[in-house]
Amino acid sequence: MISDKMEKAINGQINAEIYSSYLYMSMAAWAEGKQLNGFAHWLKVQAQEEMTHALKFWNYVFERGGQVALAAIDAPPSSWDTPLDMAEGVLEHERKVTAMINGLMDLAMDERDHASISFLHWFIDEQVEEEASADEMVGKLKMVQQHEGGLYMLDREMGSRVFTMPVWLTI
Repeated sequence: MISDKMEKAINGQINAEIYSSYLYMSMAAWAEGKQLNGFAHWLKVQAQEEMTHALKFWNYVFERGGQVALAAIDAPPSSWDTPLDMAEGVLEHERKVTAMINGLMDLAMDERDHASISFLHWFIDEQVEEEASADEMVGKLKMVQQHEGGLYMLDREMGSRVFTMPVWLTI
């Protein structure tokens, strides 16, 4: 059985993951409005990933005998000055999520909740990938920021990202 404190913390993380999905959809809408359809596609895939993260936490809470409690989701920003500004927002957000996941792990360790420790390892590894991916996007945008042709090619590259539905996900 999950402790009340851990249940409450994971419910907060579920809401944070849903907000992440919402944020990336807002970024995708901005990118699409700028005819950066590859970036928009990348961001939509990212939004899908974030929602699967929320559902992974959701399933875990119920597996441990807890109850999911959703809260209101704040409206995300809706515009950015440049694609680089937007990408830096992605990186900043992923670093914030990493800190939140680390806080969950700290709580699990404090409570000697071995099941949650085991569960959270997947998210810790995932956040390493998330930050690296966002950092790569920032780096590439910095390389091409003075070359519109470079932005065009990078936009095409971003459009090649594929979302694969996790096998464990049942809705």
